Amino acid sequence: KKKTRREIFLEKMDKLIPWEKLEQQLAKKYHRAKTGRPPYPLPVMLRVHAMQLFYNLSDPAMEDALYEIESMRQFAGLRLSGNLPDETTILNFRHFLEEHKFGKIIFETINAHLAGQGLILREGSIVDATILSAPSSTKNSSGERDPEMYQTKKGNEWHFGMKMHIGTDDAFGLIHSIATTSANVHDIVVADQLLHGKEQRVWGDAGYLGIGQRPEHHSRKVDWQIAMRPGKRAKLPEGDPAAKLERLKAGVRAKVEHSFFYIKRVFGYNKVRYRGLAKNTERLYVLAGFSNMMMARKYLVT
Repeated sequence: KKKTRREIFLEKMDKLIPWEKLEQQLAKKYHRAKTGRPPYPLPVMLRVHAMQLFYNLSDPAMEDALYEIESMRQFAGLRLSGNLPDETTILNFRHFLEEHKFGKIIFETINAHLAGQGLILREGSIVDATILSAPSSTKNSSGERDPEMYQTKKGNEWHFGMKMHIGTDDAFGLIHSIATTSANVHDIVVADQLLHGKEQRVWGDAGYLGIGQRPEHHSRKVDWQIAMRPGKRAKLPEGDPAAKLERLKAGVRAKVEHSFFYIKRVFGYNKVRYRGLAKNTERLYVLAGFSNMMMARKYLVT
């Protein structure tokens, strides 16, 4: 029987993700949590939650998928003849992760696993940000839009939502740092949260021009490789050494786009799913960990 793309993908994630290490981190708090009735083993619920994020499914849609799709049951270690988690159990498990801020812990555990295989290097970082749209028309009971989301202009278009700021290593493009803000916060303002302090060089687009002059970076001894403004670059004559340098910078910075590609396109998180920054941030930490595993998979020994 020919394997479906879903079966191939789930088999890959089954091998790639360090499940036992993640379970060890969560196990101390799990049995005291209200995770629905009847309680399901932690490995089952962690894998159900992972699939929910892989396919960007709502709680009811995740419950339906467990009934309808054998490969998803198999991935979670469930059988159709037994009990399957309902949408409330799935929701409660997510709340359990959010309550204990396990999103960041999952991200850090995955990165420690990758660092152990020599895949997160510290010499250079790339900084960048992307906008995640929020539904501007959704109002709460008092008739207000989400107070933690704001609008910003990018090019000629207005966007309402939040920003995900990331720092990645400049060798593999793997995410090592995350910050989230409303969409109207300038990229340069949170750049210090994206650097781990051991960098010798930092790459960024023209939005980070002047970063080295900011007081929070005065003590950093790094080589700032920030892009020229597009208008200035366009005026450079062909063959100018500065033009060659800009092409080199752009080639390095392109690695950061792979991370955003996995989070927004592969895992479908191009719009916020929850109100406020906190819940979305927890989810983005987990997706960043999964994205790192996907990008690192060709170098990993499984």
